Amino acid sequence: MFGLFKKKQKDSEPQFIVVTINARIQPMHRGEIYEDPLDEILAKNSVGEVSGGGTLQSQTGEIEYCDVEIQVNNSSDEVVDLIKSSLEKLGVPKGSKIKVEATESEIEFGSLEGLAIYLNGTDLDDEVYANSDSNHVYSELDRLTQGIGKVYSYWQGPTETAFYLYGTSFSQMKTKISDLVTNYPLCQKCRIEQIA
Repeated sequence: MFGLFKKKQKDSEPQFIVVTINARIQPMHRGEIYEDPLDEILAKNSVGEVSGGGTLQSQTGEIEYCDVEIQVNNSSDEVVDLIKSSLEKLGVPKGSKIKVEATESEIEFGSLEGLAIYLNGTDLDDEVYANSDSNHVYSELDRLTQGIGKVYSYWQGPTETAFYLYGTSFSQMKTKISDLVTNYPLCQKCRIEQIA
């Protein structure tokens, strides 16, 4: 027991790194896309673990961005580089940041561009809503952007439903989905925004 107490005294305090990901994704998708794979990488390299996460929502309830909190044994440049390169392989949008609490430094990173498509949930004919399926739109967006991007998450608001796509090029993703947007009834009066 005495030996264990001595060992605990020698252990250094854990340090924290917070990654702000410029992605509009729900907590469950944040876990699937970023937290779980990153936790595995940190464990495999014996450098720390994902200790939490958070989501910032706007007043409408739409997600603006999310955080992943990481507890590390030390926040050396090698550990920070491992976190950064691992997340970049997973796919992180432009405008994301790594904050290293021990050094109070902040590193901007990320290369993906983001596209949000907002389906109009109130102004279309009743039969369009009755005969169309937002799940079809989701799967078609994913299929059409294969190789350059994919749907990361979605949001159902009071007047519209949004799908968030991230990929190598906003303009290419927009071009790839243009036929769907033009021809599928549920996409009438939709709006498209660049979000990263």
